[in-house]
Amino acid sequence: MAHTSGVCLQWLEALGNYVQLLRSDLFVPDVPCLSFLQCRAVCGLNVSDRCNFIRTNADCHSEGGYLDYLEGIFCHFPPNLLPLVITLYVFWLLYLFLILGVTAAKLFPHGVTFLAFGNGAPDIFSALVAFSDPRTAGLAIGALFGAGVLVTTVVAGGITILRPFMAASRPFLRDIAFYMLAVFLTFTALYLGRVTLVWALGYLGLYLFYVATVILCTWIYQWQQRQSLVYSIHLHSSTPHLPPAEMLSDSEEDRVSSNANSYDYGDEYRPLFYGQETSAQILARALNPLDYRRWKDQPVSWRLLKVVKLPVEFLLLLTVPVVDPDREDRNWKRPLNCLQLVISPLFLVLTLQSGAYGVYEIGGLLPVWAVVVIAGTALASVTFFATSNREPPKLHWLFAFLGFLTSALWINTAATEVVNILRSLGVVFRLSNTVLGLTLLAWGNSIGDVFSDFTLARQGYPRMAFSACFGGIIFNILVGVGLGCLLQIIRSHVSEVKLEPDGLLVWVLAGALGLSLVLSLVSVPLQCFRLSTAYGLCLLLFYFSFLLVALLTEFGVIRLKSV
Repeated sequence: MAHTSGVCLQWLEALGNYVQLLRSDLFVPDVPCLSFLQCRAVCGLNVSDRCNFIRTNADCHSEGGYLDYLEGIFCHFPPNLLPLVITLYVFWLLYLFLILGVTAAKLFPHGVTFLAFGNGAPDIFSALVAFSDPRTAGLAIGALFGAGVLVTTVVAGGITILRPFMAASRPFLRDIAFYMLAVFLTFTALYLGRVTLVWALGYLGLYLFYVATVILCTWIYQWQQRQSLVYSIHLHSSTPHLPPAEMLSDSEEDRVSSNANSYDYGDEYRPLFYGQETSAQILARALNPLDYRRWKDQPVSWRLLKVVKLPVEFLLLLTVPVVDPDREDRNWKRPLNCLQLVISPLFLVLTLQSGAYGVYEIGGLLPVWAVVVIAGTALASVTFFATSNREPPKLHWLFAFLGFLTSALWINTAATEVVNILRSLGVVFRLSNTVLGLTLLAWGNSIGDVFSDFTLARQGYPRMAFSACFGGIIFNILVGVGLGCLLQIIRSHVSEVKLEPDGLLVWVLAGALGLSLVLSLVSVPLQCFRLSTAYGLCLLLFYFSFLLVALLTEFGVIRLKSV
């Protein structure tokens, strides 16, 4: 006991001056002596004391993930290599964002049911992971609000700059009204400092109401169009002309664009000559993520990105079954699908709770992963001998559910590592979780939206891209906050989730998002829904002004006056 007291006194003496600067960062202790300081206090210690502080402070421990990034920085590398370690972490962070984007883009959209979820999967899983730990809840709020500001200003503004267009009035007003309501709910939750069970269910219920409203509006519009066509036929007794492009609904424009610009990504893996292939040839072709014919026609930048993505795409092909109903064989590859019956369940148990379930021994004899391999091998053997290479089996659709679960865990695993890296960078650079969320996490999760929406705009469908700017982020914020808090309430057996805003910055972020929506709600109707290049430039100027104010607030240049 005397030895423990001596250690405590030594730590208190070493940290005394730094504690005076961080009195606002104190919290209730749950580990003797060291856990009363936030993890960011480590940077104020002597170099020799940092490793022990990281290992003994409860606030420095991550509940999920495979790598302890803070311990890697302060315990496994000398201090003079800190810039190199941070650089490696940043590259690993970028690669994790690539994994999130490739998984969501290539796997989720194969099913219409999961299309919306696939587009917002990185944001949703990042929010779920961040809300699972009260210390990183600011990351979720910052990312969801930051992505909202980014998409409604930079992406929407970029679309109007690339191709000015006439916006669809009713969908725009509907989406922006629902999004403003979602932002108001989140703003209120931040003000109250908590999200209760009823509040979380209200988020999810509001999204279901939004989906029902979209379906009802689409049905009413289609009914009106049919009545108009019937009246036109009756009046002119001739074949009616198609309505001009600016009169098409989003769904009709979607169908036109899909017909005019459809690309069967399955062509990338089809052989030049068809014939009777052996199972080994089918397996080799199915696991090849590179199409040599397409490779020759692509620029150097595309080839470099493809080389970087090859390991991810190969692992996804190996672990995630994909059922494509648009293809004649529904993407049935007997040897690969049988191999996935072994590898996919193994991947599932090794990623749940960062592999904690997989290494658990049943009866002290066999670990769970070994039992899964044995069961998967038996099922794969039965499937292989009971099916043929030419025709998919009747139960082939079950592979779609296995593929969905596996791809969801891919995204969840990558999102967990992203959140842990960002929190580690926040500790090193003494940045709040909110600023990390509204910058790095929001930018990384929105890369896919930026490229897809800009591509649609360049192809001549700016209305569809503009609608996606608002429809997608409604899903992200309502389901991200609602489902994230609901799972945390169920997992922790508590009545509410505590939200601790990172000071003034959260209110700057929430105010900027609300202001951008109000300005769009006012300015777009004033322009008679004709969005010009000038409007897009104003949106870009708004975002960079917001980013400047946010960074000045983070570094203390802008602060509230003490009363």
